[in-house]
Amino acid sequence: MPFSGNTDDTSGRQPTGWWTRPCGGRDVFQFAVPLVISMSALTVMQFVDRMFLLWHSKEEMAAAMPAGMVHFVLVCFPMGVASYVNTFVAQYKGAGHSERIGSAVWQGARVGLYCIPLFLAFIPVAPWIFRLAGHSPELAELETLYFQVTMCGAGGFVIASAMSAFFTGLGKTRVVMIVDSTSSLLNVILDYGWIFGHFGLPALGIAGAGWATVVSLWFRVAVYIVLLMSPRYRIPFGLWSGRGYNGPLMRRLFHYGGPNGLQLLVEIGGFSLFLLLVGTLGEDAMAATTLAFNINLLAFMPMLGLGIALSAIVGQQLGKNRPTLAARAAWTALVMAMCYMGTIALTYVAIPDVLMMGHAAGTNPVQFALLRDTTVVLLRFVAAYCLFDAMNLIFASALKGAGDTRFILLVSLFITPFPLLAAWAGIRFAGGGLIWCWVIATAWVSSVGLLYMARFLHGKWRHMRVIEPELLLANGENDTSTGGR
Repeated sequence: MPFSGNTDDTSGRQPTGWWTRPCGGRDVFQFAVPLVISMSALTVMQFVDRMFLLWHSKEEMAAAMPAGMVHFVLVCFPMGVASYVNTFVAQYKGAGHSERIGSAVWQGARVGLYCIPLFLAFIPVAPWIFRLAGHSPELAELETLYFQVTMCGAGGFVIASAMSAFFTGLGKTRVVMIVDSTSSLLNVILDYGWIFGHFGLPALGIAGAGWATVVSLWFRVAVYIVLLMSPRYRIPFGLWSGRGYNGPLMRRLFHYGGPNGLQLLVEIGGFSLFLLLVGTLGEDAMAATTLAFNINLLAFMPMLGLGIALSAIVGQQLGKNRPTLAARAAWTALVMAMCYMGTIALTYVAIPDVLMMGHAAGTNPVQFALLRDTTVVLLRFVAAYCLFDAMNLIFASALKGAGDTRFILLVSLFITPFPLLAAWAGIRFAGGGLIWCWVIATAWVSSVGLLYMARFLHGKWRHMRVIEPELLLANGENDTSTGGR
C-alpha cells in the first residue's frame, strides 16, 4: 500500500491524535503491515524448515543453525549494500525524482550478480570451515552439506533484496508481501517433499531443506523481474533506461550502503562465532539454543518488517526535508514494537510449551523432554532482552533511513568483540556453560539497543541525506520542534 498522502502537506489544519496525525499510528500501520506479513511468512518458512529437520533428525536441526549463520555471514555484506537501495528509492521519491530510481535498483542488483562467483568459491572450502569450529565430525559433516547447497542460492538472495527494496522504498509493500509469501509457501512445500521424500521427490534430509531454499530464492528473483519490467513500473521509474552501469551512483550506494553491509557482517559474524562457541558445549546445548532462537524468530522477524517500513518512511520524509515527521514515525513505530515484543516476552515465560508444540509433535517424547527443559530456561533470557531488541531494531532502522550507517557500524565494531571474548574466556577458563553464554548474549543485545537510542536522541541524523544534495526539495519542513513525538 502506498504511504498515506496526508504527510505531504504541512500547511493548514492537521489531525492531532496519535492514530490519525501524519506519520502517526495509522500511517505507520498501513505502511508496515504488508511487510510484517511478508517477514512473518519468511519466519514461518524458517520455523517449519527447522521443525521438519527436527522431525527427521535432531542432529540435522542442530547443524542447520550454525551452517545457516555462516552462510548468512558471507551474504550479509552484499545484501546490506543491495537492500540499502530502499533508502535511495525512498529519498528519491520524497524529493520528486522518480526517474532516478531505476538506476539505483539495478546498481543494487548488480552487487548480487557480481558476487555469485565469490559465493560459489566458498563451496569447496566448507569442510575446512566447520572442522575448524571444533564440532563433532558428524555435526560438521551435516553443517558442510547444508552450507554447500544453500550457497547456490546466495546470489538470488542479494539480487531479490535490491528488487524488493524498489517496492518498499515506494511504499508499495503489498507487492513484497505477495511475492515473499508465495516464495515462502513454495519453500515449505518443497521442504516437506525433499526432506521426507514426498511428491515424487527424493528424501534428501538436510540437503533437501537446502535445495528447497535455493529454488524459492531464485523464484523470488524471477517474479520480481517480471514485475519490474511491466509498463506500470518500467517507464515512470526509469527501470529500462536506467538499466546500465552507473559509476557515480554505485559509488554513492557503497558509500552509504557499505557501512550498512559491514555492520551486518560484524554483528552476524559475531553472532555466528557465538553459536560456534555454544556448539563446543555439545549437541544438546546447540540443539536447545537453535530451538530457542527458532521460536524467537516468530517474534523478531515480523518486527524486521516494521523496521524496513520505518526506514522507508524516514527516507521519504527526509527527502521532503521534514525531519520532525520522520522522528514522529520512529516514536510511533517504537510504541508498536514495544507493545508487540512485551506481549511476546510474556508468552515465553507463561506458555513456553505452547510455542514448542510443533517441534515436540514429530519427536520422541523422552528425547524431547531434556531439550524442552533447557529451552524453557533459554526462553526466559529471550524474554529479558525482548524490549531492548525492539529498541535496537527501531532506532537502527530510523538511523539507516537517514544515512547514519557509519555510526551503526562503529557501534558494532566496538561492542561485538567484548561478548565474544567474555563467552570464550568463561568457557575456557572458568567452566562457564550454556547459561553463561546466554547471560552474555542478553547483555550484548541490551547495550546495543541503548546506544542506538542515545544516537537517535542526539539528532544528528536529522541533517543527513543519501541522495545528491541538488535534488533535495527546497521547500521542506519549516518548524523548530525537535521531539517529533
